[in-house]
Amino acid sequence: VQLQASGGGLVQAGGSLRLSCAGSGRTLSTATLGWFRQAPGKEREFVAGIRRSGGGSKHYAEYVKGRFTISRDNAKNTVYLQMNSLKPEDTALYYCALGSGSLILSSMWQELSYDYWGQGTQVTVSS
Repeated sequence: VQLQASGGGLVQAGGSLRLSCAGSGRTLSTATLGWFRQAPGKEREFVAGIRRSGGGSKHYAEYVKGRFTISRDNAKNTVYLQMNSLKPEDTALYYCALGSGSLILSSMWQELSYDYWGQGTQVTVSS
């Protein structure tokens, strides 16, 4: 299983970016997909997650709720993270991760719940 994250870049505060996570070796619709981020000097933290297609529920960290949207394109085997109203504090290396399709909701926020990780894509928001 490989995950390829892309779409990061430099944007001004208030701007938008869309991150993509393309999967190979596994059908993403049967898995739980999560986005995490890690800022310099900080621990990696959960950003958003989407459960497998049967349920398809989406979950967000409080600090991105209402600004970020996670979605899935099954035909492209890709998961997206649309990020709007970006703030300087959103600056981080963003990772996509894949976990079991049976991952319970309470485990979505935990890094150890995910088995595969992409390489990360840098998002920098200037003030």
